Amino acid sequence: MTKEEVFETVKNVVVEELDVDKDQVTLDAKIKDDLEADSLDVFEIMNELEDKFDIQLDVEEGIETIGDVVDFVKKQLDEKDA
Repeated sequence: MTKEEVFETVKNVVVEELDVDKDQVTLDAKIKDDLEADSLDVFEIMNELEDKFDIQLDVEEGIETIGDVVDFVKKQLDEKDA
């Protein structure tokens, strides 16, 4: 799966979970600051992504932006396929 495909899936999940406009969900968007997500929102987004991608996401510190989420998911997918 390409990074762009991962981003589209992450974007759709974030739009659905946070009820935000698709245009707000960019790679640079900060999840808590720009998209106003709280800890529960982040937990729900991660759970949804685990289900969609069939991976385990042990959320690490340092995930602040949508780009961080995309990179983290992509890394997990690459390791799973290796």
